[in-house]
Amino acid sequence: MRITCTVNGEQQQADDVWEGESLLYVLRERLGLPGSKNACEQGECGSCTIYLDGVLACACLVAAGQAQGRDVRTVEGLAPGGELSAVQRAFLAAGAVQCGFCTPGLIVATHDLLRRVARPSDDEIRESLAGNLCRCTGYETILDAVRLAAGRTRS
Repeated sequence: MRITCTVNGEQQQADDVWEGESLLYVLRERLGLPGSKNACEQGECGSCTIYLDGVLACACLVAAGQAQGRDVRTVEGLAPGGELSAVQRAFLAAGAVQCGFCTPGLIVATHDLLRRVARPSDDEIRESLAGNLCRCTGYETILDAVRLAAGRTRS
């Protein structure tokens, strides 16, 4: 089957997609967007978090055919023109990037939080990122990064 959708603002097409293929596979392997990571394939870790029509979704749980005609935004689409977004810069500055597997999903989830809540409390940050697992940082540097990004996006 052929899938046509808007990805990061551009019309994209993938051919010969089989019925059981995930949107994550299409993004990574067919469209060359490796930012969303394939970790658990069960929607438990958040590493493949994307926007689907403006709502957060785990790309591993979305059948590719469900993306037909829809708007998909990946971590690559958060900072057009090759520049890093405020959230991406904050993650680097705070040292919240270690192995990098969870980072794309955390960045997308943080981006979503900050577009909804300009000054999130620590409880709001924790709740918003609860679907994203990190095995390296112990989360404190991730919280620091979200706080830093919130401060940068307000100013």
